[in-house]
Amino acid sequence: MSLVLATHYLEEAQRQFRGYKKLAEKAMAQVQDEELFMAPDTESNSIAVIVKHLAGNMRSRFTDFLTTDGEKPDRHRDREFEMETGASRGDVMRGWEEGWACVLGTLQALQAEDLTRMVTIRGEPHTVLQAINRQLAHYAYHIGQIVFLAKNFRSQDWQSLSVPRGKSEEFNAQMAGKRKQT
Repeated sequence: MSLVLATHYLEEAQRQFRGYKKLAEKAMAQVQDEELFMAPDTESNSIAVIVKHLAGNMRSRFTDFLTTDGEKPDRHRDREFEMETGASRGDVMRGWEEGWACVLGTLQALQAEDLTRMVTIRGEPHTVLQAINRQLAHYAYHIGQIVFLAKNFRSQDWQSLSVPRGKSEEFNAQMAGKRKQT
């Protein structure tokens, strides 16, 4: 892999991770505190539980990323799906920020040459590029769940995070106008 392409990939991966982080935060900002902790049914997770799981995964996968297995011995994944009594939005968001600090700090420290290095996750070898892609897909999956739950809770009060329904033509015209100006 060329160093130019590898550098571009790392920049794009960081952009994608930051974009998913922002998307989830905009969704979570729209829900009431009690909705953050509500699960649709006993087999589903609340937004808070999904965030707790993501934070645990991020810490485990991206701490000492190049030198230790991505499944840390002190990670207790099953506990990530249990919310502590009395947990607050602040508690949830603190874990969220700490997890993202691990992800983004690690990605910023990587060099283009690192993409072909081998790392392990649960004893399975992955190139750094494969490990990043694995986590990007995993986080996108769960952030989609967060957005879905938040939208469901907000219903008619939902503020679209992308092009609002019925506004595609208007959006496309605005984008075309911007391109003509440049």
